[in-house]
Amino acid sequence: MYTASTAFLEALTEAGVSYIFANFGSDHPALIEAIAEARAHGRRIPAIVTCPNEMAGMSAAQGYAQVSGRPQAVIVHVECGTQALAGAVHNAAKGRVPMLVFAGSSPFTQEGEMRGSRNEFIQWIQDVPDQRSIVRGYMKYENELRTGRNIKQMVHRSLQFAMSEPKGPVYLMGAREVMEEELAEAVHIDMAKWRPVAPAALPEEGIGEVLTAFARAKRPLVVTSYLGRNPDAVAGLVRFCESVGAGVHESVPSAMNFPHDHDLCLGNQWNEPFQNEALAEADCIIVIDSDVPWIPTISRPADGVPIFHIDVDPLKEKMPLWYIGAERSFRADAATALSQLNEALASRPFDATAVAERRAHFTAKSKARRKRLAKLETGDSGVITPEFLTAAVRRHVDDDTIVLNEGITNYPAIANHMAMTRPGSIFASGGGSLGWNGGAAFGAKLAAPEKTVVALTGDGSYMFSVPASVHWMAAKYKAPFLQVVYNNRGWKAPRFSALGVHPDGYASRANDLDLSFDPPPDYAGIARAAGGAHARKVERPEEVEEAVAEAFRVVREEKRAAVLDVWLPQG
Repeated sequence: MYTASTAFLEALTEAGVSYIFANFGSDHPALIEAIAEARAHGRRIPAIVTCPNEMAGMSAAQGYAQVSGRPQAVIVHVECGTQALAGAVHNAAKGRVPMLVFAGSSPFTQEGEMRGSRNEFIQWIQDVPDQRSIVRGYMKYENELRTGRNIKQMVHRSLQFAMSEPKGPVYLMGAREVMEEELAEAVHIDMAKWRPVAPAALPEEGIGEVLTAFARAKRPLVVTSYLGRNPDAVAGLVRFCESVGAGVHESVPSAMNFPHDHDLCLGNQWNEPFQNEALAEADCIIVIDSDVPWIPTISRPADGVPIFHIDVDPLKEKMPLWYIGAERSFRADAATALSQLNEALASRPFDATAVAERRAHFTAKSKARRKRLAKLETGDSGVITPEFLTAAVRRHVDDDTIVLNEGITNYPAIANHMAMTRPGSIFASGGGSLGWNGGAAFGAKLAAPEKTVVALTGDGSYMFSVPASVHWMAAKYKAPFLQVVYNNRGWKAPRFSALGVHPDGYASRANDLDLSFDPPPDYAGIARAAGGAHARKVERPEEVEEAVAEAFRVVREEKRAAVLDVWLPQG
């Protein structure tokens, strides 16, 4: 039989989807049958990855797409599976990561009127008024499949939304009867007619305004957070900043946006409670690809500084409260906009003396910063500091390594001391729901099997990542990665938040804020039990280098996952 489910699988294959991260339920008989039928006849379909936990599965799809740039599919069951996607939906939406999520829905007949009619008690219980509303606020597009006759067009329309800027996840649902529908013939699709919307460019007058303002500035600054999601944009940013003598400040970076060893790199800021020096001295700023370029109550530009904003979503349409006081905002793709600016600079270069002075100023700042960071990497304190640990990991990273950062309170230490220089070499989730790192590392390894994948995670985010499911998946599908747990035995971020608002309150004097995981679980042991991972606890500085080296060896040579549970000072 050629069914709606057959057409669904064909559409995913046409779209270049390599994997379906699946958590099947009683609403998927048609898909399970169509998968078995395709395999029996040797017909190509995406590989199926069984995901015992839905959030881990969607995080895997996110990691795959972040590394490859290609959207993958996630299949879950009815509203229960949709809800179990949990924070992964938030991360994909806020991280602007393309993927297609398909959920079944309860059958809409109950007396055998159609194939797929209700035959299990759960199908009444799982029939809810508006299943799509669970994720509506986070999806680029959501819809219900009502017939198999246009199922291919619906899939390709969904993925066209997912891959058009601003990118993001899409959601489809379909009842059993729809997915069982027999079709007379296949629908033939011309993929050239389903491409994403072309990237937007700066208006001609905008190019002139930006360059004129930067030419007048003495301390021009570029602020970015995720420009490096498109690796092609990084070279354009480097060329632009070198041409005009602008420094680069990263705010909450979720990608490798600018090489950390470049003399115009001025570092990054997350939640550190102090005014950033680069922002304070800037007299003209371009914010390009950033959701949070600064936190006004803590660190901000000086009053009256002209700000120009370039983003595929300059209005931040899904954020109810957002503004930065930009003189001009442009809806434009970063790589396209930088190409335009660089082309214009080629015909109207800035004054060479002024550019040289700016570069000398920022070079001195950049070198001083690197010197300060190097002093933090020694093990002289007698404890394992985040800086010391991260430097040990960095020494084993090569050009074929991808790093994932979910260090939470150690986000800055990881960003600073990994000091990545290659586009596409480091990622954060881009969102705020913890537990992305494990599934994402698995997905990243599937996307780049020749690479070494390293996930650096806090102990809280490690537990959120459902390590039992993640490491079972890694073992079954032979996708090993290294996971390093920055274990401070508790939730440090809520403590910082409480003390930031109530620095002299009762919480500041309390011995217990109900945030501790002490004594902690055997984090590494969970991975060993679930997937046969190499597991080791590290408690002393003199153990770190050897433990890290052995973990990298296991992943690279034995092709086995590894988890290091590294004890930092308690938070």
